[in-house]
Amino acid sequence: MQLRWTEEAADDLEHIAGYLLTHTPSRAPDLVRAVYDAPSDLLTFPNRGRQGKKEGTRELVLAPLPYLVVYKVLGDVIFVVRILHGAQKWP
Repeated sequence: MQLRWTEEAADDLEHIAGYLLTHTPSRAPDLVRAVYDAPSDLLTFPNRGRQGKKEGTRELVLAPLPYLVVYKVLGDVIFVVRILHGAQKWP
């Protein structure tokens, strides 16, 4: 299995990092690292997440963090599609 990030997902992580650096600067590096590392667990268990709201996607909830990873499994590649805050409207 391979893990690839879409440009949208990378942008989401960048926005999350900016928000966390502004609001919790001392914890931001650890929180951003946790969000970034979370999808790597999918390499072993690609169907671990719940059925996604958008057809063809799955969602990995990052509890206790308020984020979820939206991803697609296509063959042997896992695409991280978005990283969203749980309160965001999706899709």
